[in-house]
Amino acid sequence: GLVGETGCGKSVTALSLLQLVRAPGKIIEGSVIFKGEELLKLKEKEMREKRGKDITMIFQDPLNSLNPVFSVGKQISEVFKLHQDTELRKELDNRKLERFRRKKEIKVLKKALKDKNNPLTEEEIREINAKKQKFKKETGHIPNIEDVALDKSEEIIKEVGIPDARGILNRYPHELSGGMRQRVMIAMALSCNPALLIADEPTTALDVTIQAQILDMMVDLRERFKTSILLITHDLGIIAEMCDRVAVMYSGNIVEYATAEDLFKNPRHPYTKGLIGAIPSIEKKDQKLETIRGMVPNLIYPPSGCRFHPRCDYRMEICDKVKPPLTEISVRYFVACHLFDPKYKNSPKYEWKEKEGKVLYKL
Repeated sequence: GLVGETGCGKSVTALSLLQLVRAPGKIIEGSVIFKGEELLKLKEKEMREKRGKDITMIFQDPLNSLNPVFSVGKQISEVFKLHQDTELRKELDNRKLERFRRKKEIKVLKKALKDKNNPLTEEEIREINAKKQKFKKETGHIPNIEDVALDKSEEIIKEVGIPDARGILNRYPHELSGGMRQRVMIAMALSCNPALLIADEPTTALDVTIQAQILDMMVDLRERFKTSILLITHDLGIIAEMCDRVAVMYSGNIVEYATAEDLFKNPRHPYTKGLIGAIPSIEKKDQKLETIRGMVPNLIYPPSGCRFHPRCDYRMEICDKVKPPLTEISVRYFVACHLFDPKYKNSPKYEWKEKEGKVLYKL
């Protein structure tokens, strides 16, 4: 999971993984390793083959993510045709072969009806005529790639728990509810059985009941499709329920990365402590919820050193001079904070003072 407040850079990070950052934005440094391959070194054509097939993404607003002029079935079918063309054509060949067999069976049935050497009973004639009509109906339409893709779309729509799948395929995005549109987006994302599904605020603007249904469905689909999910959200409750490992982002930087269990039991970074301390709890009866002082910085002119230092209760002199690296302080537990760097343990600390309603600090 990737958690952080609105505007901290979560969605941009997700778009960076897929090389979808819009100009004038660009990736300056870093790497994205996926199945041992450096994605940032791939050409656009190579990256396009991975998007939608190996890595897929559910965007924040399903209404704006779906094309309003095409039906749901048309849009999901396009994903299959783009990334599973070979599989679709194999299925199409099988259907054409089956149609050819049925045609031959119809000829055999016609011949049996005309064979005077082997007279048939009325019951046998009725059965043969019924079979002949059934086979004629099955072979009346010549199968094409659109039929195969639409049938595949119906199968994946059923997987995400949508009733009347065929009816939904014929509808347009504006005819569906918010929860239904989100299910369609998830179906589209899972259509090619990706290794990684990036879910960017998948429950935004949905009511609580629908949110729970979507999250439960994602957990179920993760197990069935064996797909890894990168869940991006500002809701710590969702993170605690859904994620195995969590990265906390503040002002464009990862400040803490650990298992969900370790993070919620014993957060190390001051920002993470503030977030978790602000969660309402029955155990905190008659206690005030903690708050993080100050305001989120303007990222056009970000603070020097650690970007959290203007709001930090544990601020040291070094914090506004040197950016802390993301350091492994225990097994698979990473924190970007000078408090855990032995080099700066003797750095002078700031003390916060209240005076005339203003927050001041001094060494």
